[in-house]
Amino acid sequence: MATAPEPGKPSISAQLVKELRDKTGAGFSDCRAALIEAGGDIEQAINVLRKKGQVAAAKKAQRATSEGLVSCYIHAGGKIGVLVEINCESDFVARTEDFQRLCHDVAMHIAALDPKFLRREEVTQDILDRKRDTYREEAKATGKPEAVIEKIVTGKMEKFYEENSLYEQHFIKDEGMTVKELVDQAIAKLGENIAIRRFSRFKVGESDVATAAAESSEAPAAPTT
Repeated sequence: MATAPEPGKPSISAQLVKELRDKTGAGFSDCRAALIEAGGDIEQAINVLRKKGQVAAAKKAQRATSEGLVSCYIHAGGKIGVLVEINCESDFVARTEDFQRLCHDVAMHIAALDPKFLRREEVTQDILDRKRDTYREEAKATGKPEAVIEKIVTGKMEKFYEENSLYEQHFIKDEGMTVKELVDQAIAKLGENIAIRRFSRFKVGESDVATAAAESSEAPAAPTT
């Protein structure tokens, strides 16, 4: 069964809308509109929804987020645990199933991928300098021209951010989107500004020294289990 098409626009079946909703969690009307804009192509419709989410997030970015939840996730038989605080604008949204699912998914992601920083802006200059020096020395060893070396270093720094910054990591349940895009999608759906404020990840047997060493990209003095 297809929803009634508008003049000059493709007919979109309810099944296709459901498939897009299952993939993105977006509302029925938003999914239908995205599919119409994308000519019925699911992947293009996903991109449409992501762009709309980014626009919605940008518009709401300056709005205060004084409500929210602290969520937890325990993994590997109690060997890994995560606490994460995610903020929104109202207690009403904080109590919704969609917001609670977002909190759970982000906590699970942190448990799996162990980000060291929330955003790239939080990486200290000392760590950045050491990483650039290391990447530069590695690139120089290839004998490539200076201009190529600079491109290699820039590329590796972007990869470092992608691997270590929570917002820039690829979401564990859908590697086609980043955690930031996941949050943007929730902002578009729930209509409020949403921000991950802070998180902590705990692993049995991992000392503070090991954690600090990982953040500074140096190996700990002794291996941990």
